[in-house]
Amino acid sequence: MTISELQQTVDGWIRTTGNGYFSELTNMAVLTEETGELARIMARRYGDQVAKSSDRISDARLADEIADVLWVLTAIANQTGVNLEEAVAANLRKKQERDATRFRNRK
Repeated sequence: MTISELQQTVDGWIRTTGNGYFSELTNMAVLTEETGELARIMARRYGDQVAKSSDRISDARLADEIADVLWVLTAIANQTGVNLEEAVAANLRKKQERDATRFRNRK
């Protein structure tokens, strides 16, 4: 699936099955919530926190939380008129120019 296809798919689902977009500010809050859920898994799986017996930190759960973050980011892009393919391409160009040699001599 391309980024454009992702944007179209998310938009179609939200407009039909989801019954419309949340407000931009609500979606920002949802993004924060989803990012927190991802952070919880990362902290327990790769960080110093110890998972409780009730924590599910499987590969599938990690992938699902990453996808949740991507979904909400896509919804925010859609409702604010951001073409993610163009935005990502521009961002990559910026990084390639700005950081062409930045990380080569790191120790």
